[in-house]
Amino acid sequence: MLEMVRSSASLFFQGKLFAEPLKAYTQLALGILIAAIVLVAAREGGLALVPAAALAGFIAGALQPYLFRNLRYR
Repeated sequence: MLEMVRSSASLFFQGKLFAEPLKAYTQLALGILIAAIVLVAAREGGLALVPAAALAGFIAGALQPYLFRNLRYR
């Protein structure tokens, strides 16, 4: 299992994991942007930093399957 993670990470950083790397990076950036917006909104709403970060992480993590559903791998 650890070898699979290591191999996938290596391919990702070499730019060889996805058939369309630009689309993958765009979707990744969109997920990060959504997490940042949720974090700032939660902080402005009066939530403490740790619960706000947990909420933002949960929402961004839940969106990943939706964002990456049409990506093709090599």
